[in-house]
Amino acid sequence: MSANQAKRHAILAYMQNRPGVLNKVSMLIRRKMYNIDTITICESRRPGISRMTMTLCEEDERKVVQVVKQIAKIPEVIEAKSLETENSFWREVAIIKFNADPDLLKKLAHTYEFEILDHQLSGRYIVQLAGPHQWIDNFVTDLGNDKVLEMARSGFTALEK
Repeated sequence: MSANQAKRHAILAYMQNRPGVLNKVSMLIRRKMYNIDTITICESRRPGISRMTMTLCEEDERKVVQVVKQIAKIPEVIEAKSLETENSFWREVAIIKFNADPDLLKKLAHTYEFEILDHQLSGRYIVQLAGPHQWIDNFVTDLGNDKVLEMARSGFTALEK
């Protein structure tokens, strides 16, 4: 398996919401020479505890297991584990600004669920999509890369079944 075919892995960690904790996690990943693909952090339902979902691409499962174990050893980390795609849902949000005529927008609406956040008379739209990574990529392809003016993507968040 080549590097560009490496499997994407999601790591879920619960950690104390304190300054410097994210830096400790990212420095650990950097020292291991991994590239963090996406990272999302939010408050959890427990006060003072943050929930982090991080994705990285790696072909060697053993290396991912080792990284999860090392993250779990950070004193402020309460729990860290790898999420398998078969047993979890992975989603991201994208906000896309693009130019399109009404016919193209109608065609896209038949295939994709999205919310129109803004529409200008010039045919400029800003929409929000939420779904699997590939689904958002497919939307952009069907729209046409040349029509995209700007795009912001959240990175993955994941939840076990």
